[in-house]
Amino acid sequence: MVQDFQKTLKESAQLEGVGLHNGVKVNISLKPAEVNSGIKFKRIDVDSERNIIDATFENVNSPVLCTKIQNSNNISVSTIEHLMAAFYGEGIDNVLVEIDAPEVPIMDGSSFDFVEAIRSAGVEKQNHLKKFIKVLKKLEIKDGNKFISIEPLNRDLIIDFEIVYKNSLIRTRRKQFKLSTSDLTEIYNSKTFCLYEDIDHIKSQGLAKGGSLENAIVVSENKILNEDGLRYRDEFVNHKILDCIGDLMLSGHRIFGHIKTSQGGHQLTNRLLREFLSNKSNWEFENFDNKQKDQKGNVYPRPIAINA
Repeated sequence: MVQDFQKTLKESAQLEGVGLHNGVKVNISLKPAEVNSGIKFKRIDVDSERNIIDATFENVNSPVLCTKIQNSNNISVSTIEHLMAAFYGEGIDNVLVEIDAPEVPIMDGSSFDFVEAIRSAGVEKQNHLKKFIKVLKKLEIKDGNKFISIEPLNRDLIIDFEIVYKNSLIRTRRKQFKLSTSDLTEIYNSKTFCLYEDIDHIKSQGLAKGGSLENAIVVSENKILNEDGLRYRDEFVNHKILDCIGDLMLSGHRIFGHIKTSQGGHQLTNRLLREFLSNKSNWEFENFDNKQKDQKGNVYPRPIAINA
């Protein structure tokens, strides 16, 4: 359902956990923010007046195995995608995320805890219209056998996602998610996953220090190592859709468009946003009542001063 007014939180919400990759204990606080401020992260553990990081695709740095954003002062926050997906699905446009470590907590490996925190704090409608990014023409990016594309769609978002694994349990799976008619519950609650044989390689890169069967599904050949198994039959591809939604939120606005991808991920989605939004002939702003359109000079749509 298209929501026409910007939204923030009614109250602050707090969460704590550990970082998936750095294994560090972390506390975050989600705080209400003014209209047109967008999503911002504030590293409160850093002694600096310049510790604010705008959650935008332009600030994405090294999107490998997670999405990491970094400001011009080299202050960063990583693994933001599950929290960003919760903001997207719950309609949150403006929020300040205060965090005391360089990585968002992984929680249970899904967006469940973030969604519960947002709903517990409550959502407040702000007296200012949202603007949506309307796709005007198709753009496709290929990377070997991988690809991602975006094309026009009237006032809705469709993500058609295909995963391809040699593993006999995961295999090739494809799912189409339509925001206006699909239930987000299964997407929100689907956990991150990995292959058992990849763990040593991932850890050799200094990653997954906080990973466990509590926050990730681990697949070994044709077996799920987690005692409680999968939550959903389509959990693997569901989680990839969740990641994609979170990464799309870095556009600064919600997108009206049809996205198709095979073997996509954080890096490919970021490439799509950069190439798509860098060309003003690809898109325009549209609000809910279709009375305003804005494409004034800025190459990229930004969450600040969106009605300027």
